[in-house]
Amino acid sequence: MAQSTASQIIDAIGGPQNVKTLTHCATRLRFELVDADKVDQQRLEHMQGVLGAVPQSGDRYQVVIGGAVASMYEQIMHLPEMSDAGAAQAQDSGDGQLSNAELKAQERAKARGKVKWLDSFFEYLADSFRPILGVLLGASLIIALVNLLISLKLIPNDTANASLVFVQALWKGVFYFLPIMVAFNAAKKLKVDPWLGGAIMGMLMTPQFMSLANPQMWSSVFGTNTAGLDAVNGALSCSENAALGSQVCQTSVFGLPMMLSDYSGNVFVPLMMAAVLALVYHGLKRIIPDSVQLVFVPFLSMIIVGALTAFLIGPLGVWMGNYLGIGLAWLNGHAPFIFAILIPMLYPFLVPLGLHWPLNALMLLNIQTMGYDFIQGPMGTWNFACFGATAGVLVLAMRDRDKEMRQTAFGALAAGLLGGVSEPSLYGIHLRYKLVYQRMLIGCGAGGVVIAILGWLFPSTLATGEVVHGVTTTAFAFTSLLTIPVFSQTWVYTVSIAVAFFVAMFLIITFDYRTPEQNAEIKAAVAQREAEESNGAAAQSGSQAPAVAAATATVTAVATETVQAPVSGHVVSLDDAGDAVFASRALGEGVGIQPTDSVITAPVSGTLQTVAETGHAFGIKTDDGVEVLVHVGIDTVKMNGKGFEVAVSKGQRVVAGDKLATVDFDAVKEAGFSTTTLMTVLNTAMLASVTPRVGIDAHAGDAVLDIVH
Repeated sequence: MAQSTASQIIDAIGGPQNVKTLTHCATRLRFELVDADKVDQQRLEHMQGVLGAVPQSGDRYQVVIGGAVASMYEQIMHLPEMSDAGAAQAQDSGDGQLSNAELKAQERAKARGKVKWLDSFFEYLADSFRPILGVLLGASLIIALVNLLISLKLIPNDTANASLVFVQALWKGVFYFLPIMVAFNAAKKLKVDPWLGGAIMGMLMTPQFMSLANPQMWSSVFGTNTAGLDAVNGALSCSENAALGSQVCQTSVFGLPMMLSDYSGNVFVPLMMAAVLALVYHGLKRIIPDSVQLVFVPFLSMIIVGALTAFLIGPLGVWMGNYLGIGLAWLNGHAPFIFAILIPMLYPFLVPLGLHWPLNALMLLNIQTMGYDFIQGPMGTWNFACFGATAGVLVLAMRDRDKEMRQTAFGALAAGLLGGVSEPSLYGIHLRYKLVYQRMLIGCGAGGVVIAILGWLFPSTLATGEVVHGVTTTAFAFTSLLTIPVFSQTWVYTVSIAVAFFVAMFLIITFDYRTPEQNAEIKAAVAQREAEESNGAAAQSGSQAPAVAAATATVTAVATETVQAPVSGHVVSLDDAGDAVFASRALGEGVGIQPTDSVITAPVSGTLQTVAETGHAFGIKTDDGVEVLVHVGIDTVKMNGKGFEVAVSKGQRVVAGDKLATVDFDAVKEAGFSTTTLMTVLNTAMLASVTPRVGIDAHAGDAVLDIVH
């Protein structure tokens, strides 16, 4: 019985014993591993049901699944082996044909790994919001549907009757209690009891706390205790804050002044509170005996952090959030063109790096402090440029009869247009093909210019009567087709995202998203698949099978007895080549060659099974089944193709001695990498023997491996 995709993923990730933790977001499985070096990157990249595999800094790893990620997560968590500690280890593939997604991920890991605290900060933000993406999306769709009904004049407003007030409560509950959800997730991320984080934040949202700022509204808290009501009223003092345009109140608690705020919808305060809670919580656990920690750690944490939050953290978080929002609003009001164009041009780079979470937090902050947000409109133009590029890829895939890309693009486009999720497009397509970004960014810029111009000429009018230049929204919405009605001006937003979508789509269709080599590779793969399908159909006809076999047998298998040197140089044993993986013979027996020439040639005749786009690795399979790997230099994948000029493409047939690539070995040395070229027979175990000829100076084409079948 074939392994399920869930089992294959766990095998490729290094086995259950290599998994510390596993979570998921809207599209990705997120692993924290014992040892990231055990991951079989190449196997994951080519696994059915997996859109991409993305290494992170440290031992974190992401596997991109797409919209079915929740189902895949459940399947993995219910695997019998996930409860065992002794699963088999997976070997690293070593030959490393890297997709563009992996190359991008390596740059991401290098960039984020340089400043560990910054890396941890962004992970903290991401993990605090990621688990609630589903409810945020659900709430945004409810808002979109209500706004659509209002725009069609089917209902007058969202509080016209009891039924609509109930519907409003459905989505209001998400945003009102958002601080508790964020506090729960943030505490959990910092290895603190998440219920403790949620409880402390919930304290600031109780009627008792709210009554300190508005005793008359919450007079039921006091019951018949009129003296208490009078005392709270007497301690309360309020004043107008001209900068914020709102009333600021304070009271006296235990003789100390306490600034009072409405914390509903706030995201800064729970993030700050959870960080302080982690320090207090873990500090208490170190000094309180284990036998009484269950009682006294939560007790003291609630008192200490609850008081700190009410007196200091809460007011500070509200103050920071308010003035940050004012600063952004000033920028949007005084330099709307810069703002409207900058957002869609930055987002394509922020999302793959995971750096977009602070902006998402600012959107929620704007809604909470000002009642509207102006970032999501320009952000929508980036999203639709992304989806337009995917649509262009889908058109080309249908034209070229590329079934695999057609399925990937269709799924990614559906996830984008209906759910506002860009990751399937990014990791399934855009980061694999570098030319996509060049086309897509023009769409982002075009959409940004349109929304900037129209937003200035046709400003939004808020419910308060305030006029704001730019497209605004009063809801946190995933920018999809379904959420268009939540934006004001709706027609300005619609025109802008349409321009972004169709410009990106047109450029992809007109100028393609693949290099000539990638195009040739796709066409060869399609032709091969169609030939196999045609031959398979003919073979099933029975009487025609012998004729078909004879007609298609164009190559006569000749036994491979030797493997030639792919480059001139001194031949050494794999033990002396300088690479532990190759020395272990995990990739088969072979040799290392210290090159004296720059041209890499085919060591055998056969078909190219692997051609690394970076030019550092080639895999050839002979007609009699011998699989030969040529790996140019050690760790040269990190050069990202610089100094490597590839002369062949995957699927191409070569004859021994044909040029595979030209390599600037001086550039390799300057980059700090070894030039030793490694060559192995991958399926050594299937042969009687593979014997290397070491300690000699060979020319390209000289036999350096002897093979016995």
